[in-house]
Amino acid sequence: MQVPTAPAPASGPGSPRDSPRSSPGLFRKLLVNQSIRLQRRFTVAHPLCFDLENGLSCRRSTLDPQAGPGLGRVVQASAQYSQRRESFLYRSDSDYELSPKAMSRNSSVASDLHGEDMIVTPFAQVLASLRTVRNNVAVLAHLQDHRAAKQAPVGNPSSGSQPPPPSEDTGQKLALKTLDELDWCLDQLETLQTRHSVGEMASNKFKRMLNRELTHLSETSRSGNQVSEYISQTFLDQQTEVELPREAPTEASRPMSQISSLRGLPHSASLSTATIPRFGVQTDHEGQLAKELEDTNKWGLDVFKVAELSGNRPLTAIIFSIFQERDLLKTFQIPADTLVTYLLTLEGHYHADVAYHNSLHAADVAQSAHVLLATPALEAVFTDLEVLAAIFASAIHDVDHPGVSNQFLINTNSELALMYNDASVLENHHLAMGFKLLQAENCNIFQNLSAKQRLSLRRMVIDMVLATDMSKHMNLLADLKTMVETKKVTSLGVLLLDNYCDRIQVLQNLVHCADLSNPTKPLPLYRQWTERIMAEFFQQGDRERESGLDISPMCDKHTASVEKSQVGFIDYIAHPLWETWADLVHPDAQDLLDTLEDNREWYQSRIPHSPVDPMSPEQGGPDRFQFELPLEEAEEEEEEEKRMLAQEVSESPDTELLSFEARPDRGAICLDKQRTMGKPCVDHEGNMRAEPFGT
Repeated sequence: MQVPTAPAPASGPGSPRDSPRSSPGLFRKLLVNQSIRLQRRFTVAHPLCFDLENGLSCRRSTLDPQAGPGLGRVVQASAQYSQRRESFLYRSDSDYELSPKAMSRNSSVASDLHGEDMIVTPFAQVLASLRTVRNNVAVLAHLQDHRAAKQAPVGNPSSGSQPPPPSEDTGQKLALKTLDELDWCLDQLETLQTRHSVGEMASNKFKRMLNRELTHLSETSRSGNQVSEYISQTFLDQQTEVELPREAPTEASRPMSQISSLRGLPHSASLSTATIPRFGVQTDHEGQLAKELEDTNKWGLDVFKVAELSGNRPLTAIIFSIFQERDLLKTFQIPADTLVTYLLTLEGHYHADVAYHNSLHAADVAQSAHVLLATPALEAVFTDLEVLAAIFASAIHDVDHPGVSNQFLINTNSELALMYNDASVLENHHLAMGFKLLQAENCNIFQNLSAKQRLSLRRMVIDMVLATDMSKHMNLLADLKTMVETKKVTSLGVLLLDNYCDRIQVLQNLVHCADLSNPTKPLPLYRQWTERIMAEFFQQGDRERESGLDISPMCDKHTASVEKSQVGFIDYIAHPLWETWADLVHPDAQDLLDTLEDNREWYQSRIPHSPVDPMSPEQGGPDRFQFELPLEEAEEEEEEEKRMLAQEVSESPDTELLSFEARPDRGAICLDKQRTMGKPCVDHEGNMRAEPFGT
């Protein structure tokens, strides 16, 4: 399934008639000014002395080359990545917009590339359009100078080195085009809501585009509708009203102010600096564990192997290794025994019986964040305190997770939902638990920080963990993309992180990327994570069924399509996020995008296909946006799909026809539960139909 690229405008550039207001079907790509586009440069600058409260504390500018050896880094784009499949954010937005005023602009230069070339966030589009207006006015001013020179005395010739001025006819066309650009900018500025941020403009646009994509997906099949509902309810903060059972599950009464589930240190033996194991955990496989942890600085560390070799203490082993690697114990005077005590206590508060949101996941997110912080484009950008906050936030971000969603807790009148007023229920609880555990005996790893450092760290950790609420995904994505694109069309394309808002925004997205990094990992690891998250979903679905609640999307083990869920998750969530992150740190994340695409193709290939007519032509090209038809849904949707396919064939004669006559009967249908749990599926003739899923 490929996302089609938007066609370039067929008519020639330069005419106001090419405006989307008169041709709403055109996809209006907006290019940055020529100098930046040709340089293809993007710089992330950093201050060596940044104060969270007061901003820059160094006298030198952050762009001063004498300020430090690693101050800012210019990276060059590579042509080999230019043909990678784009996310839905770069599709034509003309179908999503409610009025012509909201449509994005297109410069006179058409391009099939994105990255430095295409701008999709509204505020950056306005800036780039105004830059075009400014350049056009400069050209028109040059034309006026040329006319004045013609009227000057003959004895004052102009320099032969100057470029020939535009003709009067060209100047007239340029003036009309400039007016068109200026009119569009004014339309945009007139519709701005002053109480909303520019990031919110992009968020609303992306949500509108994603809703349209999900509407198309939901119309293809029941499983497509389920995937669409899951993405909408999880990542778009669209809560649905449900009818609660008459007798809701009750919990043991306790004071509302008390943090639940606090337990003591699992290991009663006291720790001292002299008895601290090499990696913070007692194990008989220290040599093998050391070999595995050599990959702590690499993407794709096998945390499952680390858990096996560390006595199921992967979080303690990995965080302890990261702190040693980054010399954080010495920098912040953290006693080794205090760190190990806290990590063991923290890991003990992750639920081992929860399939996905356990200490394995926390260890994986923390290690992924550690690698992202070491990205060359971000080298020396963040202070030691910011690094400490990011690693700590990753470690605690899911502690005491019960294995159910926020919406489940709200629907069941959970004590947590009441305590946190239905707002980021789990994320608030994870934060409370993580900080509360610091008060346990010999667990305060921040005891030697100054009061100002502790307040700053707490502020950053709160902001980062709250950003792991998946309902905030589109806002995070829009803010980051607006930041990146705005810097592309202003100044010299320098991303200057000189205030708290910009710095925490990058850190929030960094932890969010680490939290959604499974599809960018090697396929064997990704498949294990997929099995675990689906098992957790199915357990929640079983609880909802037993409680008389509506089963949440993707939580019904009898109907959920694992493969379709992963393809949809990559297409609409992971790909746009990692694509934007890759723009920020270009070219450092290109390999991750390649792995993401390979993993998507693997799951795409596992979606059951309907039988096809062997005599029919091959299916349409890779740019066609296609959804395979699952076998179990065929009979109910046969008539509707025949009509839709007939219409597609009339528009694209190369589309392959699906043969409904060759469809097997119900006896050949296998339950998704069997396919998910790796059990063989057998049709009515006793033939094996599905390979085991997972490892």
